[in-house]
Amino acid sequence: MSVEEEIQKLRAEINRHNYLYHALDAPEISDEEFDRLMRRLVELEEKYPHLITPDSPTQRVGAPPLESFETVTHRVPMLSLSNVFDEAELRAFDQRIKRMLGRGDEQIEYVAELKIDGLAVSLTYENGLFTTGATRGDGTTGENVTQNLRTIRSIPLRLMICRAVIPRRTSSTI
Repeated sequence: MSVEEEIQKLRAEINRHNYLYHALDAPEISDEEFDRLMRRLVELEEKYPHLITPDSPTQRVGAPPLESFETVTHRVPMLSLSNVFDEAELRAFDQRIKRMLGRGDEQIEYVAELKIDGLAVSLTYENGLFTTGATRGDGTTGENVTQNLRTIRSIPLRLMICRAVIPRRTSSTI
């Protein structure tokens, strides 16, 4: 097996184990075995730096957060989330959105989820590679926290292609 093939195999194996551990909470190997895989990948990438790629598991940043951040303009505004506690508030929200968009009585399809307090970020992937992460900021411009987000192991550096067929959920509209 060539060095390049070994590196690719190690990256795939490490990414798989990261996914099992962080996303599924179903580790298959011990921390010691994982560390051994990572040490081998680091060793090979140090010896062959031209084979390092931006999505390699070794490129996760482990440094403390940066003290100053550059700004990022969101491609699509990150609007603030708000609570709705009953049907009347939900209908009022629908009417505000329709007025704002100039949609009159046209039906709009929504996706709703429970609101959980925390930090909202926008993740940008180009050709499947994680390139930029930004806070909501004022909704139009946020802080570039890409390096900080690289420390979060549950954020993929490269999107995986899912071959599973997932049945479409039905949704209702207001």
